[in-house]
Amino acid sequence: MKKTIIAILLLLATGISAQELNCTVTINSDKIEGTNKSVFEALQQAISDYINNNRWTNMTFSEKEKIECNLMIIVNSINDNLYLCEMQLQAKRPVFNTSYSTPLLNFKDNAFHFTYQEFDRIEYQQNVFTNNLTAMLAYYVYLILGHDCDSFQKLGGSPYFQACEDIVNSCQSASMTAEEQKGWKAFDSNRNRYALINNLQDEAFKKYREYYYEYHRLGLDIMAANAANGRAIIAKGLPILRETNRARPATYVVNVFLDAKSDELTNIFEKGTDKEKKDAYEILMDIDPTRNNLYERIIK
Repeated sequence: MKKTIIAILLLLATGISAQELNCTVTINSDKIEGTNKSVFEALQQAISDYINNNRWTNMTFSEKEKIECNLMIIVNSINDNLYLCEMQLQAKRPVFNTSYSTPLLNFKDNAFHFTYQEFDRIEYQQNVFTNNLTAMLAYYVYLILGHDCDSFQKLGGSPYFQACEDIVNSCQSASMTAEEQKGWKAFDSNRNRYALINNLQDEAFKKYREYYYEYHRLGLDIMAANAANGRAIIAKGLPILRETNRARPATYVVNVFLDAKSDELTNIFEKGTDKEKKDAYEILMDIDPTRNNLYERIIK
């Protein structure tokens, strides 16, 4: 008994926590007039509690190891308790031996639609569909966990991407409104929740996921000690993004990567060798020409 008590006290003293995320949740209801704002406050608190207080893995995280993320829900309209929303998700993780945090995700979901009434309980039951809001939130929690783990261990995020896929499969057969079904269907769009996890789980994208690990663990994490070597590793793997995109044009997973990493890549290669600058610019312009003004900084 004494040993058990001591162990518990040691865990508390070192700040060990079961929860994995430190997520700031914001509900923006500026577009909704004449509605009691308390419902949005209750929803914001319920979502925050759901994400931050649930245990999503069997791993143990100290307070400083929690994954920092932000989730903003913009409410566009409400009709009979059906909320038509957009969602913006950002997640990051620290780079070794620096004060810098690298973005893992900078993701927007334009079909974040769900049914909700004030004081509805938001609870997730694994492998059981309860409602669309809990399903979408769980999907994005596991998406964050998958990206974070992939950045520390080669293919380390696979269990969490599998959890995302399981949620997608359960939602495709679940009873929900037509608006809520958006994002889960296979052929509605090539830029939705289904498409993203389908990419991440596809064996054809294995090289991309391996590069995701190399980019973070072998590239960024050594840059404090040797910036040139870290940049060289990131540059060496950059053609994988082009190969992935050419094999399947407009691949969503590459778009999602660049939505998070375009500024960072520009900053990295601005300081590169002439060859690194030239090669990086050509690759990035080939796969992401809409950000040409940003990438031109690399070669100036």
